[in-house]
Amino acid sequence: MTATIAKALVAVLPVLLFLGVLVLMDSFKLARPRAIATAIAWGIVSALLAYAAQVLLTSILPLPPVWNSGIIGPLTEEVLKAAFIAHLILRRRIGFPVDAAQLGFAVGTGFALIENLQYLRVLSDASFVLWYVRGLGTAMLHGATTAVFAMLSHTAAERHRDRRVVIFMPGLIAALAIHGAFNLVPVSRLATTAVLLLALPLVMLWVFARSERATREWVGAGLDLDFMLHEVFSSDTLGRTRFSTYLQELRQRFPGPVVADMLCLLRVELELSIQAKTVLLARDAGVNMPVHPDAHSAVAEIRYLRSSIGPTGLLALRPIHVTSHRDDWHRYVLLGSDSTQSRWSRFLPAWRKREG
Repeated sequence: MTATIAKALVAVLPVLLFLGVLVLMDSFKLARPRAIATAIAWGIVSALLAYAAQVLLTSILPLPPVWNSGIIGPLTEEVLKAAFIAHLILRRRIGFPVDAAQLGFAVGTGFALIENLQYLRVLSDASFVLWYVRGLGTAMLHGATTAVFAMLSHTAAERHRDRRVVIFMPGLIAALAIHGAFNLVPVSRLATTAVLLLALPLVMLWVFARSERATREWVGAGLDLDFMLHEVFSSDTLGRTRFSTYLQELRQRFPGPVVADMLCLLRVELELSIQAKTVLLARDAGVNMPVHPDAHSAVAEIRYLRSSIGPTGLLALRPIHVTSHRDDWHRYVLLGSDSTQSRWSRFLPAWRKREG
């Protein structure tokens, strides 16, 4: 019993500790604790689904063992793990590579917990070295492959925001290649495990350093620009800017109330952008800044305005959009979930009446 417990700790504890290190290294606290817990839970679910899928596929397709370990296994496991990360990226719940890496590794951690329980049952009498290779090695592998998929997919989504499925292909191919190589390359498993344990922390540290720097640049420069634009929107000089000129041109194509909603949308989105960047700067300084109560009403207002303006109006407004493609992520940073937005949206009519 003592040996079994020791083997389980060797396989699970380092992975959990590494995930904790990734969370602590993130000074902006981009990945919420609940999101990390949800990612671990999905990893557990995906492990169970992958096992069921592999049993079904191997019963239908009598393939050689090398196909199962090199193709069927990696394909089912990586696709199922990646599904949660793809969902977060499409819903703008990931802002930078640093939180992509955290959430991806969390999914792999949950997957490894279930897989190691299976290994513990099958290899209960195996030597400690063999358990180290199968337990800790595959645990780090699952965390690494999903983290790589998350970082590459987020980078592709930033560069090609108008595409959907295509942006996930490079990350998925990389994850499959790493996983398949780990299973098939005729090298000592002990050596491949050692490579994973040495290379993964170095890659993560490099990604975190770059992402932290990019976040600070985006927050600092973006906040200065947001304050400047907010001053323009709040002063009498707005009528002499290109925003006013463009909105006047839109009056020839859209009704006056719709153009007024467009101006209101620009202002509210700008205010939320300022709040989100301020919250991130406070987190970086170690301060937990509470969200202003008006943020909830502002999110409901944005949803109402977008619906009122319509798809054509939003497309016409794009040339003078004052914030970035991270608008949805701003709202996630401030409010956390769509359920919060929906809960507050029923107060929208009263809020609009006060503002009017």
